[in-house]
Amino acid sequence: MLLGTHSNAGKSLLATAFCRILARRGVRVAPFKAQNMSNNAGVTPEGGEMGRAQIVQAEAAGIPPHTDMNPVLLKPEGNRRSQIVLNGRAVGHIEAANWFELKRMLWDEVRAAYDRLAARFDVIVLEGAGSPAEINLKQGDIVNLRMARHAQAPCLLVGDIDRGGVFAALAGTLFLLEPHERAQIRGFLINKFRGDPALLGDATERLRERAFGVPTLGIIPYLPDLQIPDEDAVALEEPEPAAAAAPGVEIAVIHLPHIANFDEFDELAAEPGVHLRYVRHPAGLGRPHAIILPGTKVTLADLAWLRERGLDQAILTAHREGATVVGICGGYQMLGQTLADPLGIEAPAGTVAPGLGLLPVTTEFCPVKQTHQAELRLEDGQLLQGYEIHAGETTLHQAQPLGTLVRRSGRPVSIPDGARSPDGRVWGTYLHGIFENESFRREWLRSLGWPGPESMEHTGVEEASATTARRLREQEYDRLADAVETAVNWQAIEALIEG
Repeated sequence: MLLGTHSNAGKSLLATAFCRILARRGVRVAPFKAQNMSNNAGVTPEGGEMGRAQIVQAEAAGIPPHTDMNPVLLKPEGNRRSQIVLNGRAVGHIEAANWFELKRMLWDEVRAAYDRLAARFDVIVLEGAGSPAEINLKQGDIVNLRMARHAQAPCLLVGDIDRGGVFAALAGTLFLLEPHERAQIRGFLINKFRGDPALLGDATERLRERAFGVPTLGIIPYLPDLQIPDEDAVALEEPEPAAAAAPGVEIAVIHLPHIANFDEFDELAAEPGVHLRYVRHPAGLGRPHAIILPGTKVTLADLAWLRERGLDQAILTAHREGATVVGICGGYQMLGQTLADPLGIEAPAGTVAPGLGLLPVTTEFCPVKQTHQAELRLEDGQLLQGYEIHAGETTLHQAQPLGTLVRRSGRPVSIPDGARSPDGRVWGTYLHGIFENESFRREWLRSLGWPGPESMEHTGVEEASATTARRLREQEYDRLADAVETAVNWQAIEALIEG
């Protein structure tokens, strides 16, 4: 099991690396995270919803994702409330006050999911959450050391040296553990090191002396520009870049408070000459060629936030001045005339909110969530692949659909999806992952004035973006695995795996 001294220490990426390393050695390996808290989710071939990080790890392992790899997914909705997705299906909500009581029930589900998975694979790479030393949360733990004990898994503790204080974080975590918990930690991994590891001198040996004899089994380098999706929106919590004129095409993604599935824009950002940035304030919008309203876990609340900040008017002004506006899932709902919640799915029952009015569509929230891997056929015959995760149904009023869904969860269907304006400068869809379809992505970028990769300077980024999205990820999984395998004492780690 990979544990961290804190959130965002790099556990997910290292779990991805371990899955790739083992798979390349012919081991039947699968990832597992008992409980994930993130709005970055995806859909399995069976139509189950699970954390995006475990889908990425499964892809690195060369296997299809399955909800047994992430039996509990908590999707934050604000005000200390989260939706519970259990074994791929939304089953209700939790409040902070009743979380410990629910954990007792979820523990049985988590163990059962792990046992099913372990019966099908040779090795399971487990990932913890947050820190195992969060003493206020240890009671009722279902994801860290308790889970490791059930799986009889040795644990590696990951620290992020790029943040500073890594030695104190590693030693301090062990200090806060009980002796029997401390015995489960079999090694340290120091992550995101910039420079020559020799600069550390004998620091790791001195750490071992002071940290109960636990050895450091690897110093992993900082890997810039790694094109592998992040687990959650923590990666976006950086200062908002200023809008500035730059050659090429500029795309502004609205950074909604409950943004979901933001990694689906990575393929856009990887194209040469495309400048993609996330915007939270009207002053940061500038004059982009296109504005994207992304998916969100709480559409109505984020629409209200948009209005409170004045971003709604900024978007409308930018559109009048020539910007194309795109909405994905919840962002598509926002582009319509009204959003109604008669049953109180997201807001008090009977709530009706005006949308941005850019498309003649209306949306009504309903209790049944649609979760599918899907195929969308456009009017020109293009067949696009992606996935759906939404709890609203949108009705078109004299609007032209973007296309027709022809397959959901492997079954043939014929359902209109999305909508577009007559001039094509406003469109929306429920299909997440639409920009991973290379022909569609580049055709849309060219409509914004993008000259195409062939006219850009020859760079490594260009060469990477000229491949398909899947091939790019495969290359990046190997780059990550190569770097990690070189940096760690794999012989010692393999001995821990073999017991």
